[in-house]
Amino acid sequence: MISAAGKISQANSPDRKIPLEYTRNIGIAAHIDAGKTTTTERILFYAGVVHKMGEVHEGTAVTDWMEQERERGITITSAAISCNWSTSEGPFADIQQQINIIDTPGHVDFTAEVERSLRVLDGAVGVFCAVAGVQPQSETVWRQMDKYSVPRICFINKMDRTGADFFSAVDDIRNKLGGNAHPIYIPIEETGKDEVEFKGLINLVSMRAHIYDESDVSGVKFDTTEIPDAFKETAEKYRNALIESLGNSDESFGDKLLQEMENKYEVTEADIKQAIRKATVALKFVAVMPGSSFKNKGVQMLLDAIVDYLPSPLDLPPMKGYVDEDKEVEIRADDRDKMAGLVFKLMTDSYAGKLVFFRVYSGVLKKGMAVLNPRTRRTEWIRRLLVMKANTREDIDVAYAGDICAIIGAKDLTTGDTLCDRDMNVLMEPPSFPDPVIAMSIEPNSKADQEKLSLGLSRLSEEDPTFVVSTNHETGQTIISGMGELHLDIIRDRLFREFKVGAEAGKPEIAFRETITQPADGEGKFIRQSGGRGQYGHAVLKIESNEKGKGIEVENEIVGGVIPKEYIKPTISGIEEAANNGTIAGYPVIDVKVRLVDGSFHEVDSSEMAFKMAGIFAFKDAMAKASPILLEPVMDVEVVTPEEYQGDIIGDLNRRRGRIQNMETKIKLTTIRAYVPLSTMFGYATDLRSLSKGRASYTMEPHQFEQIPANIAQSIIEASPHVGTARTI
Repeated sequence: MISAAGKISQANSPDRKIPLEYTRNIGIAAHIDAGKTTTTERILFYAGVVHKMGEVHEGTAVTDWMEQERERGITITSAAISCNWSTSEGPFADIQQQINIIDTPGHVDFTAEVERSLRVLDGAVGVFCAVAGVQPQSETVWRQMDKYSVPRICFINKMDRTGADFFSAVDDIRNKLGGNAHPIYIPIEETGKDEVEFKGLINLVSMRAHIYDESDVSGVKFDTTEIPDAFKETAEKYRNALIESLGNSDESFGDKLLQEMENKYEVTEADIKQAIRKATVALKFVAVMPGSSFKNKGVQMLLDAIVDYLPSPLDLPPMKGYVDEDKEVEIRADDRDKMAGLVFKLMTDSYAGKLVFFRVYSGVLKKGMAVLNPRTRRTEWIRRLLVMKANTREDIDVAYAGDICAIIGAKDLTTGDTLCDRDMNVLMEPPSFPDPVIAMSIEPNSKADQEKLSLGLSRLSEEDPTFVVSTNHETGQTIISGMGELHLDIIRDRLFREFKVGAEAGKPEIAFRETITQPADGEGKFIRQSGGRGQYGHAVLKIESNEKGKGIEVENEIVGGVIPKEYIKPTISGIEEAANNGTIAGYPVIDVKVRLVDGSFHEVDSSEMAFKMAGIFAFKDAMAKASPILLEPVMDVEVVTPEEYQGDIIGDLNRRRGRIQNMETKIKLTTIRAYVPLSTMFGYATDLRSLSKGRASYTMEPHQFEQIPANIAQSIIEASPHVGTARTI
């Protein structure tokens, strides 16, 4: 663990400008409208990257560079940008640090952007609204951070808003997210004529107050003073709680506290900072601080906390890689090692073509270098290397371990690919993405648009793993699938603007699924005799329910060679293919465990194709006996409304087959949380505006798939073009 300046590791190349110890790769993540992009803008201003603060509502934010982002005032795609910062005190005082930031979207439709960003980041800042506290997408982002073991600190934003409650937000993080959250700063608030005013922050480590100069609207000027008398007792209370939590989280700091109690040692600020850093990196502690990005308060302290408490690439355990799919190897942040890194995003650029965003985990990546893609077993050439600054870019000759860069010239790459030295052949775990929940048809307006549509859809599906393009073989229609109405609306808009495609979209369709309710056995035989060599395949399997979210799992339990080894893979391939088309209405089957247990073969007539067909028949046979049911996606919906509209909105949710989970009232605003089927939520934004005279808002995210009521399931089955045939999702 790095705790002081001057201790530079041998892992650093002598040519690198900023050592690994002084590099931070962080993401800014939160619920929609919590203030992520505004916070990023302020960071760039105080770090000297921009000389005028951009505003989201004016469409001038640096990291919201797409036309659609500026028009809608939301972040759609994650944007990468770098800045430098040096703290004025602490272990890294006066040392230039490089902070690579990725500003991520908050809307659930673009959750893939958050997922792939967190996969390659070393730390994160979770931004929360001081009025609303923990919101639905906050929970999703938190789970994604947990999934990739990302150390984090929390910034409670919008402390200038009426109803802001810093300590309630901290309690929310503890109770709703399970984080061991403790303030490292607390707010200085004064009661004005009409409302409570946010004046500054108290540093609980140094026990000093930072009070902003109200005459300086830029927030650059603030005074560091003694803690005002009115806040001393509160500061002591929360400092004691902070130190007690650190003593429980970090054993060495706990020992120092015991020595202090025995008058053998005096705990210093440096000890506390090191304990916070160690506990944060170990995922045992979450530091929380207040601020108001819009009012330019608290952002400098946030930058100090990023440097002091979030990890450098050297502070984290080595990444895991796999050689020959099963042999595990460690990939360390070391410029001297062989090069290995992960492709985490693709983007189409109107000038440069395909941009490949890449995180270098070990070694050095150079312009002109030849690297291996283990997935395709092909060599890729690095023709150009860039450092991205949102929508601008800077050419570089080399990227070192821990760097995030963009590659131009590589051809056959997809999100999640590993690139490594040609004699290394290592695969790293790619990010995982949720399945699409909504689909619609799209048709070109003319023959001239047909080719442009195909090109545009191909490029966009390359960029976005949650955007899927397929063809309905019965109607010949092109079907696009995504994470929500807004997701597909943005796709259509990008087709028109970037690829000049005129196209009409059909009515949205729901991504229904099928599963089973009881175990069953299935047997499939494929036998053909036509005078010459015949076809013979025979498979026996057992199916049972799997855990929710596990999908289809196939286990090979063949013993004694009843099915030869070379026919096992084709049989499993047939089972997986059959699972794409259920037996009720032809929708994909989920959450089923399949065990291949028996079969037989013919010395002459057996073939891979015959066993693939036998696998298909066996799975269909078992499905028919396993009491299959139809499932629909259910959304986790949160509505925030003035109290007077609460009854009407609850009644409307009940009519949509919603199940109310809880209600919470804060300052005449009621938050209603419910699980509601996606099929009933189309057009809800318009209906909600009508019910609340435009004063209520809502967010939703996928919850899980649940069984459809029998009467509704029957109408879906009847509407299916051919029961048991392939669907488009």
